[in-house]
Amino acid sequence: MFGLKHRIRKELPERAQLSKYYEMDGALRAYANRMAVLGILSGSVAAIALGLFAYVRLQPPVVIRVDGAGEASVVAGQTLQLQNGLLRSVTAAAATDGNGPGPSDVEGRAVVRRFLTTYLTYTPANVERQYAEALNLMTSNFRTFTMNRFREDDTVGKIKVEAITSSLKIRSIEPVPGLPWVYQVFAAKEIHRLNNQRIESTEKMVSRYQVRLVFSGRSQTHPTGLLVGEFWEQQMVGERDIDLEQRSLLLDREAVVKP
Repeated sequence: MFGLKHRIRKELPERAQLSKYYEMDGALRAYANRMAVLGILSGSVAAIALGLFAYVRLQPPVVIRVDGAGEASVVAGQTLQLQNGLLRSVTAAAATDGNGPGPSDVEGRAVVRRFLTTYLTYTPANVERQYAEALNLMTSNFRTFTMNRFREDDTVGKIKVEAITSSLKIRSIEPVPGLPWVYQVFAAKEIHRLNNQRIESTEKMVSRYQVRLVFSGRSQTHPTGLLVGEFWEQQMVGERDIDLEQRSLLLDREAVVKP
């Protein structure tokens, strides 16, 4: 065709009879290129997924408060809201600027209950953890004052040496009229200890506690923004039992303690 004669491969020289390199391993090179492209795409997808996972994990948790009327409001974090068929983000006010919504009375009672339960319920095995959690619920100056008292009185050492076990059952938590974020608590408290002769003694008492809270702004560590700024205890009714038969008043369901 066009004056060109088809030449037979056998008639060509031996070197000319060999195929071109791209004809001999062309399929292998094509498969290798495909695998390289597939590997690059898979690595890119994995890197993007890892970045999105890290971004989601670094976002602050969404805290939503529901008031007595059933209205929900975003307290902390960022959420999405559907409006007119479009998604828009709703971001709460920063916890450090002080412009966010203030905590409710229910949140204040919850902080008081958590503090008293953590601070006054312990055993020799978990007293260090309980006190550490209680100290984290205090303001900076009150925490420093409490830690100094612990060092001076060797509180943790005495609890471990005397094998002191303390339990608390809260009866009521009521706000003090005229004083903001001040709560009065009535609770039944039991303390079990061992003396040098390994004789167990039990102290049962009804005490009145007063806890003053301070609003320091909401944060991820303290979503309510409330910290304990002052705490004191007053024993109202109590008795000491060193008999051989030890009974726990808090474990007796039929026993009723009236403050």
